[in-house]
Amino acid sequence: MIARKRSIDQIVDEQVKKWGFEHREKTEHSAAITMVTVSREPGSGGKLIAKGIAERLGFDLFHQEMIHEMALSAKVSSRVLESLDEKGLSMLDDWVSAVIKQQHLWPDEYLQHLLKVVSTIGKYGNVVLVGRGANFILPSEKTLRLRVIAPSAFRAQKVTAAFDLPLKQAEQRILNTDSNRRAFIHKYFHKEISDPIYYDLVINTAMVQIEEAVEGVCRIIQLKNG
Repeated sequence: MIARKRSIDQIVDEQVKKWGFEHREKTEHSAAITMVTVSREPGSGGKLIAKGIAERLGFDLFHQEMIHEMALSAKVSSRVLESLDEKGLSMLDDWVSAVIKQQHLWPDEYLQHLLKVVSTIGKYGNVVLVGRGANFILPSEKTLRLRVIAPSAFRAQKVTAAFDLPLKQAEQRILNTDSNRRAFIHKYFHKEISDPIYYDLVINTAMVQIEEAVEGVCRIIQLKNG
């Protein structure tokens, strides 16, 4: 029997319940780095690195698609915000306002939801977020901002193998995905996604294997957190 895929509502409900339980059990100690954001070139293996980091550190993993769906639905984003108490909501509003002011953003409805959803996820901490400009939203002092890259030919080979595509189709898929991601960041954050100034660590997976990257990132976080 094939298991039914969970809806975004079910996933969010489970996450909110988990946050509530962990919030009650949380001690006063707070680690220095509680969030990892992963921006990646298509075909570079960024998703695998994000998954490995989350598993190694016991962090919750939020993929681009999930963050997007949470921000896209007013109902779902409201459910996420309802997990915060009055003090948390006030702090969230202050932080979002600061992000908008500092980065000179003019948020439409989607971006407002995105800012609040990502900020709420960050408030709970112990998370890895993939894509959707999370590195431009979360506080840098609590976040390790990672960019995963690789040469075009290397990435094309990976996409060819992963999706069983002819090389030309793989190359086109990469170009389309990369273009969409660049356009998204430029539209909402007025930034160039590939500019290394926006990241704490840039990893080239043609030189560093996935397992090595995961080990290295986790080691950095452990050292930073004492």
